[in-house]
Amino acid sequence: MSENLALNLTRTAAEHPDAIACRLDDAAFNYQLLENASARVATMLASKGVGPGDRVALMVPNVPYFFALYYGVLQAGAIVVPMNVLLKAREVGYYLTDSAAKVLFAWHGFLEAAEPGAQRAGGVQVVPVKPGEIEGLIFAHEPAEEVADREAQDTAVLLYTSGTTGKPKGAELTHSNLRRNVEVAVGLFGLNSEDVIFGGLPLFHSFGQTCTMNSAVKCGATVTLLPRFEPAKALEILERDACTVFEGVPTMYGALLNHPDRDTVDVSGLRVCASGGASMPVEVMRGFEEAFGCKVLEGYGLSETSPVASFNHPDRERKPGSIGTPIEGVEFKLVDEEGRGVPVGEVGEILIKGHNVMKGYWERPEATAESIKDGWFETGDMARVDDDGYYFIVDRKKDLIIRGGYNVYPREVEEVLYEHPAVREVAVIGVPDDEWGEEVGAAVALKDGETVEASELQDFVKEQVAGYKYPRRVWFVDELPKGPTGKILKREITAPE
Repeated sequence: MSENLALNLTRTAAEHPDAIACRLDDAAFNYQLLENASARVATMLASKGVGPGDRVALMVPNVPYFFALYYGVLQAGAIVVPMNVLLKAREVGYYLTDSAAKVLFAWHGFLEAAEPGAQRAGGVQVVPVKPGEIEGLIFAHEPAEEVADREAQDTAVLLYTSGTTGKPKGAELTHSNLRRNVEVAVGLFGLNSEDVIFGGLPLFHSFGQTCTMNSAVKCGATVTLLPRFEPAKALEILERDACTVFEGVPTMYGALLNHPDRDTVDVSGLRVCASGGASMPVEVMRGFEEAFGCKVLEGYGLSETSPVASFNHPDRERKPGSIGTPIEGVEFKLVDEEGRGVPVGEVGEILIKGHNVMKGYWERPEATAESIKDGWFETGDMARVDDDGYYFIVDRKKDLIIRGGYNVYPREVEEVLYEHPAVREVAVIGVPDDEWGEEVGAAVALKDGETVEASELQDFVKEQVAGYKYPRRVWFVDELPKGPTGKILKREITAPE
């Protein structure tokens, strides 16, 4: 029996054909139209030589086309490679080359980065996604008669992530990983076909994919989309569409809480709110719940865990500041640097085992073996657990910066800065920030005789990486602190006041 995740759409379209699957203001797809469009995308891909196991990249924002393209790729038996729409040509080229993607669907507003990126990757076929034109391309093909047969352990999605070392790696999430994680999310939030889910989380991100899009498709709910988060527009959508479920990262909650119009909108339809992507400040959670009258459930996960690994459950005690307890079918353990378990209340690294753990890193067996041992995935996150089994993140073992829920990998930014002719040494670190949680900071030592303004370095980086990655804080030092082996000691670097 096929385990293809796309079968969720086939079943829901048969059960709820007229229900709205996704909407963007006045534009809407019902499930019957979404399934039909996806089946035609599958045929279109076949005409371009794409078959089961091939990779197809999506560089598309939160618009209804994303649903049709994502499920069309899956229906064809191919592997979806979701890409951040803010990537620049250099990054696009890397993702396409590493995944050996055959086709890139790119939103018309991002072709300036997508097309040269595709050329860097050896001429990957680019299909522009432009309203009024993409429909003709899709509907010129007949719908595929069947959903491609896929086994549980076949890869469905490649989600790129990298910790802090080396270049980004593609986490291979299988049809089973995603299908079971979706079932958990649907049960956890009590989702059904009557729900309207706020769709402000990026669909290229694992949180938005699993908990918003794929969960809605599983149960026939509606997703009302917001391509770029703006608190005023978000409040308008929550009221206009009578949203019952809000999912966001902590900075979204903070933005809504602090918006001057928050008390003028009717959000009484909200039933459950979910937070992930970064730790939510307890005061933001309490303030939001008081202002919006809706309980916030905080959880935790990683791209490598599909992503949901733990959550505060709606039917159990909820502990502010905690990431809750492991989801059904998933185990956690905390270990010290020697891999030994630590007592309750003491800090250790989180290891995760269960149906949500990825198959491995794409084409990187050594990295896979290093991060998954005896089925346990080493997260690099440090936490403690209390007597009730609730986990509390205390620090990150890796230097990963989480800016507004987006991962920024210091090594990637450092590599770009090192390309500037005036830069001798650089260390990129996270700087605490009230609005974003963490801001990207760079301590820079210049070559002898060189002078450069901080703004010039910022612009230099901004031209080559996504906008959320460039350092908002740049300061100059004579020397960076180093250990006996010459390794830069980031823990000894602090941003000037």
